[in-house]
Amino acid sequence: MNKQKQKPSFAAILMYCIIGVTALICAVCFALYYSNILNSSVLLWAGITCFTIMYHLWLRIIMGNVTKLFKVSYKQWWFKERAFESKLYSLLKVKNWKGKALTYNPELYDIKNRTLGQIADTTAKSELDHWVNVLIALSTVCFGIIWGQVWIFAVTAFFAAVFDSQFIIIQRYNRPRLVRLISRSKQKTPASIS
Repeated sequence: MNKQKQKPSFAAILMYCIIGVTALICAVCFALYYSNILNSSVLLWAGITCFTIMYHLWLRIIMGNVTKLFKVSYKQWWFKERAFESKLYSLLKVKNWKGKALTYNPELYDIKNRTLGQIADTTAKSELDHWVNVLIALSTVCFGIIWGQVWIFAVTAFFAAVFDSQFIIIQRYNRPRLVRLISRSKQKTPASIS
C-alpha cells in the first residue's frame, strides 16, 4: 500500500516561513552590526529578537523529531489524568477555545484513519513535545549571558512557556475523553474465544 505524502498544515508552513524570514533578518542585522558597518543598538536587538524567534521555532521542530525516537503511550503514568484537572479545565473554559489552536499535524488526530488508541498516544506525544518546548523556552534566558539584558530573555521565555502550556492543557483535556471512549469500545467488543 502506497502512503500518500501528507500536505503540510498551515501551522507547519507558517513555522517554516517565520524561521526563514527571521534567519535572514538576523543574519543581515548581525552582519551589519558586528562588522561595524552600522553600529546601532536597535539593529543588534532586532537581530537578537529574530535569532530568539528562530531558535524557539527551529528547536521545536528538531525536538519534535527527536521525541519520535521514544515510545510514548497515553497509558504511562505522566499522562494520566490528575484529580484537580477537570475543575481546572472547567475554570479555564478549555472547551470554548481548544478548537481555535493551531495544529502542526492534524492528520495525526484524524478519527477516520487512526484508532482511538493511536490518537490518545498522539496526545501523549504532543504533550511531551510541548513540555520539551517549555524547557527550550526557559533556556533562552542563557542568551542574556551573551548579550546582557537577562530580564528581556526572561520575559520572552515566560511568554513562550505560557504559549506552549495551552497545547499541554488541550492534550490533557482531550485525552481522558479518548480514554473513556477506548474503555467503552472495549466493553462493547465481546472477548475473543481462544
